Amino acid sequence: MKRDASPMQRAHAAPRCSARSKRSGLPCRAPAVRGWRVCRMHGARGGHGAGKANPAYKHGMRTREWVNLRKALSEMARGDNIGVSGK
Repeated sequence: MKRDASPMQRAHAAPRCSARSKRSGLPCRAPAVRGWRVCRMHGARGGHGAGKANPAYKHGMRTREWVNLRKALSEMARGDNIGVSGK
């Protein structure tokens, strides 16, 4: 593209979103966000952070760390009871 191209020509030449419509199967025609393959309507820069950065964060008992800790503890508890009969 020429250096003296107008801003609208650059906007029209921008890469397009790679998302497709479920209904028609046609691609989205919106320009993709810089650094992403999709447009702002299809998920670029979307969502909240994990943990305390998320507005729905309440107490932390469902975070990855706690879930992994509970899994490890239950595996250890099951591993210790292998030789013991449950009668």
